Amino acid sequence: MTNVYSTPDKVARKWQLFRIGEEALEKEGWEVSRVPGSGKASLRRIARNGESKFVSIRTTQDTYIAFPRNPDDSAWVTLDVVDAVVAVSVDDSVNPRFAQVHMIDGDEMRDRFDRSYAARKAAGHSIPTGRGMWLGLYVPDLKEPPTQVGAGAGLDHPPIARVPLKPEGSSDVEGVVGQSIKAAVEENVEPVLTIADARRRLAAAFDVDPTNVKISIEV
Repeated sequence: MTNVYSTPDKVARKWQLFRIGEEALEKEGWEVSRVPGSGKASLRRIARNGESKFVSIRTTQDTYIAFPRNPDDSAWVTLDVVDAVVAVSVDDSVNPRFAQVHMIDGDEMRDRFDRSYAARKAAGHSIPTGRGMWLGLYVPDLKEPPTQVGAGAGLDHPPIARVPLKPEGSSDVEGVVGQSIKAAVEENVEPVLTIADARRRLAAAFDVDPTNVKISIEV
């Protein structure tokens, strides 16, 4: 799957997609807010007409989204605590021109991941806890191969928004990145950043167990 932190352009695209997801929700009439202290970068609270939900906004630059299993392999990290998943994907992984925003009910997405997980385990696949299990948005839900069991959420749920993408490296995209980082810093100000703090924050950003985060420092 795409390493979204491999280049500055990939990082910029990730934040651009995330903001597109937030804006799509706002255009649907939802008020979108962060969830302070949750430790989950993708988690948002949305509210509309007296209704409130927790959603996870997942972005993808290769049309696949992922959730990891928790350390004791009893549940999905983040996925198990949300009412819906907002998947924001490029339309094409090679030549992306549009961002497509899909809103999928949390119970349905949990069922998709549960079925895929069971099929992969039955087929002898190794799925380490703390690492994301990937599921395609635009490939059909089939019984075989196991990696396609549960797939196709993007096919079954037409996008609530389809937004032209700004070119990688554009000043507008860089501006989105700067604003997002500034907001994250303001929300999580701490006087000293220890190794434990850094590991915890990285784990929250990637939705993985902190024990799977390795940090190397060169001086």
